Amino acid sequence: IAGTIQGLIFVHVVYGIGFTTLFFRNYYVTIPVELTKAAKVDGAGFFRIFCSIFLPLSLPIIVVTVIWQFTQIWNDFLFGVSFSQAGTQPVTVALNNIVNSTTGVKEYNVAMAAAIIAAFPTLLVYVVAGKYFIRGLTAGSVKG
Repeated sequence: IAGTIQGLIFVHVVYGIGFTTLFFRNYYVTIPVELTKAAKVDGAGFFRIFCSIFLPLSLPIIVVTVIWQFTQIWNDFLFGVSFSQAGTQPVTVALNNIVNSTTGVKEYNVAMAAAIIAAFPTLLVYVVAGKYFIRGLTAGSVKG
């Protein structure tokens, strides 16, 4: 599993489980208990309550989790160097290799172009899902 894409995916999944669990837990605490009680009175079971109440209300926190996890994986350097080989290394490792290439002359224009290209997907994700990101981040912050 070491040196493969599957190994790198496994490491990122294990690393992200704790954070995403915390995000979802803090979000679900803000959902009123009365909704769950009313669904139980109507005869809904656990999965029906989850699919009918919690899942439709979860779009903001799902977007936050996807953006956070994407950003963590895209900007990862340590796991990419440690758990992958030359053909499966992430973009940050390739960017490091471009910046630290030993051609004798530092080519800052190439390094900056590579940095912009490497940052573009993350910027695109934030632009597309920005309004949900702010809504999801602030949803579980204040208990009222």
